[in-house]
Amino acid sequence: MSKNSKENKIKPEEKIEELGSNIVRDIKNGSNPKFTTTARTRSNIIFDQKNGYLRLGSAKEERNFINVAQSKRFMQTIAIAAKCHRFVKEGLHTTIRGLFYQLKFSLGDDVDENVFSEQAESNPLIEDIEVALSLKRENLNLNANRKGVLAGNMRIIDTFGNEKIEIDCSKQGRSGWAIPSDVDNDIEFVDVKAKYVLVVEKDALWQRLNEDLFWKKENAILITPQGQAARGCRRLIRKLADKGLPIYIFTDSDAWGWYIYWTIKTGSINLAYIGADVATPEARFLGVTMSDLDKYEFLNKLTMKATDVDLKRAQEMLNYEWIKMHEDWELELKRMIKSKIKLEQDALQGPRLTFVGDYVREKIKNKEYLS
Repeated sequence: MSKNSKENKIKPEEKIEELGSNIVRDIKNGSNPKFTTTARTRSNIIFDQKNGYLRLGSAKEERNFINVAQSKRFMQTIAIAAKCHRFVKEGLHTTIRGLFYQLKFSLGDDVDENVFSEQAESNPLIEDIEVALSLKRENLNLNANRKGVLAGNMRIIDTFGNEKIEIDCSKQGRSGWAIPSDVDNDIEFVDVKAKYVLVVEKDALWQRLNEDLFWKKENAILITPQGQAARGCRRLIRKLADKGLPIYIFTDSDAWGWYIYWTIKTGSINLAYIGADVATPEARFLGVTMSDLDKYEFLNKLTMKATDVDLKRAQEMLNYEWIKMHEDWELELKRMIKSKIKLEQDALQGPRLTFVGDYVREKIKNKEYLS
């Protein structure tokens, strides 16, 4: 068994207890209490070309208590770890906002200062603990807001409140199944009968395709992250890719749409510490693309003027090493910069509302997508 496999077998509460035991040992030995974590600085974030995602490098940082610059953050980090330990032992969950309020109290009657005054203080320290303990916050019973919807031929076994609940994602009507922030713990994806996964940027387009029962006719899993994909949604996409399902991303051809695609594909700087768990390098960009203007004449009348943000973002992306590897993306970005126009996926409803489904079918059939 590899070192990482052994670490994954250790329960979250045991990892927290080990952290606490090491700090107690330092105190008893008269040493400066400390712990080591992987640095989350920009300089330690690298693109893993072999595996195709952003991850942390090998640089380490030491956090210690007897240090004027670190003592408060050290105390706050240990306070968060202690609370998470209680949550896990009690089997109770809360949000990162709930954790903040659990720790928003005074340090003492004679001290006019709280453990935390703003949530902006606690959020990055949660990430520090994730990295230091090689855990995801979901393993610490910390949830984020639910974001994203799914429909398709798939069943889910959800163990919740000591009860196993079976969810049939083909029978969720117009609303679909709301994707939770934690798709790893106490959730099992079974009977996944689909040829591929289609991730649609906008909820409005997802509803359009859902109304046409596109997922049923095409035997697909239909997902909308409802904008930028939350980490729970990205984790779900990764898990479906692990089942051998092709992943197609369908967004606008603009700065925001590109960002959605590339964070799903390569991960993001903010989540580089769990890059392998949330990135899907196999994902392909279905559209809409600037090259669609050559194939679908009606789209030429439905373009929009690219904003300065769109153009600036396109120019920046041309310098990313993970994009320079793909000639088709270089051509796409250069075409937008030159033409100064962009396309929204909603424009595909121009000829008729059902054209969106025809577009997706044709693109997948002819393998007309960007890598």
